[in-house]
Amino acid sequence: MENEKDEQPRQRKEHLTDAFATKFVDKTTDWQQKVSRRTTTKNEPSQPAGGLDKTPVPDAPPGYTLKFIFHRANSLPIADINSLSSDPYLYVQLYTGLPSRHKQDPPMRFRTPTIRKSTDPVWNCEWIVANVPATGFKLKARIYDEDPADHDDRLGNVHVNVDSIHDTWSGIKEQQYKIKKRMGSKRAYFIRGCAAMFNRNIEMSGNVVISVQMLSKTDVGTNGGRTWTIGPCAWSRHLSPMIGRIAGTKDPDQGKDGTKSQSYNFQANQFQLAGPVPPPLYHRYVEFKPFIAGMYNGTSLRGFILNRALHHQHSRIYNYDRTTLYGSFPSPSTDMSLQFLDLVHRDHGGRIYTYVITLDGMWRFTETGKEFGIDLLSKHSMHADVDIYVAFSGEFFVRRLKSPHKEPFDSGQETHPAADLDGGSPSADPLSDPAYYALYIDNDSGTYRPSAELLPLLKEFMRKNLPGLKVVTLDCVGEADRMGKLKGEQRERKKAEGSGTVVIQDDGSSLSSSDEEELDRRVRDYGGDEGGAGVKKEKKKRQLRTEIKESKLGALVHRDKERRDGKEDVLVGDEAQEGKANGELRQEGAEMVRADDEKGGRT
Repeated sequence: MENEKDEQPRQRKEHLTDAFATKFVDKTTDWQQKVSRRTTTKNEPSQPAGGLDKTPVPDAPPGYTLKFIFHRANSLPIADINSLSSDPYLYVQLYTGLPSRHKQDPPMRFRTPTIRKSTDPVWNCEWIVANVPATGFKLKARIYDEDPADHDDRLGNVHVNVDSIHDTWSGIKEQQYKIKKRMGSKRAYFIRGCAAMFNRNIEMSGNVVISVQMLSKTDVGTNGGRTWTIGPCAWSRHLSPMIGRIAGTKDPDQGKDGTKSQSYNFQANQFQLAGPVPPPLYHRYVEFKPFIAGMYNGTSLRGFILNRALHHQHSRIYNYDRTTLYGSFPSPSTDMSLQFLDLVHRDHGGRIYTYVITLDGMWRFTETGKEFGIDLLSKHSMHADVDIYVAFSGEFFVRRLKSPHKEPFDSGQETHPAADLDGGSPSADPLSDPAYYALYIDNDSGTYRPSAELLPLLKEFMRKNLPGLKVVTLDCVGEADRMGKLKGEQRERKKAEGSGTVVIQDDGSSLSSSDEEELDRRVRDYGGDEGGAGVKKEKKKRQLRTEIKESKLGALVHRDKERRDGKEDVLVGDEAQEGKANGELRQEGAEMVRADDEKGGRT
């Protein structure tokens, strides 16, 4: 026994370097892997992380197709003290128990139109969502008061929780859900409380009425692990006069009849495409700069500031107000294709648009070009509302075809721009058949770097949503020469036809908004012979514009002389407020005053 005890190995005491042994081995393994990657990819161009993400959609059993109906609300608080009412809308988010590809994937989202001046709004909006799992869902609806001049005030929340769905589930029929006031605007509820003191019929607690119907079992195919929007295919057009003045863009739809001058406006568009978006269309932002990751995640101080700035700019570009136009289609149709052509003004003006398609198929796009004063208007991160993952992004433009029976690149096919074709823009009314038009769409986006291999999937998806319209895809790398030639022709046509876009810095006009209104009134009052009324109106408009500018110049010269003589200390009135817009007139007036002073012998 003693010998056996002696033969047992003795345990060595722990040394100070033992604590670092495991870390050293791990570091060595990491270095070997990095050297191996550099060796295998030394002949390939290095690219920053991001772009196509091949993470597959998680497997899940088929779910159910549900229709959410947002009927109405009652007894909402008063958010606008001037009108003693509100402009309410619902912003809805849908959460399910399905596993996502990444935790940063955004939830399903839906927005109702705004009901003006009502504390008892009626929406009756439908939202059809496919593949909601049997484990149920959580619907979070926020009620907001639309306020374009400021941030939208939240009026409260409503939660709808369903634990399970089965084949015999009866759904929810016009159920009232009490509004939770905890996150609502304290000012709005204070105003309603004051009103309730003088009127017993006013209630402090409001309700939202919601229905949920089960339509069928969803045929998922390869999309079992996600939900998507089937319909309706809603669209909206947003106009921003402030951004229009900054960017130097005017509304091309105004002034066509010669009775109204064009006003500054910048147009942004949204179009809900019918899902599902093909699963491979899944791209992450590209980290081409060190601060980009912080900007999308909002982690660092710099990233947080940039993130908030882009969110704010997105809300300004896609701002909802009284000029916003709404519409929807139950499913893709020829009328839906024509509505898209109307939003992009068809082939008029050689416009080029920048776009983003979200994971749920929301298509956002605005006009782009070198003449725009705001560079961020062309940034896909702003259009995506700083979403980490999107389906696709790039640029597109529309052309009119000579023959609707040929593809755009077929032999003998001519297109406008490039060729001058009879019928359609710019000399005639647009054609009502979408087969005469082609959508040229590419992957020219450094923000998300969409893969050229997925362009055929994108083409198929766009064809399904825009029936009758021909779709052409372009690879910004492999077909760079062809794409550059086509976009160059678009820009040349834009210079020739015009698109309602003018650069403020190069604009010789110094008319303010009030002057534009006065010009419109004078043009309306002006009459002419029927045969040449349009030409005479345009001639008269130019003459009146010159008269207004000359009258303003005379006022500036007179006021500047008074100021020099000590009769007026400062400039007041409209001229003082217009600033940069009247800079050229002020310079001309000052030169005239100096010339007059020299003749009079004054110093």
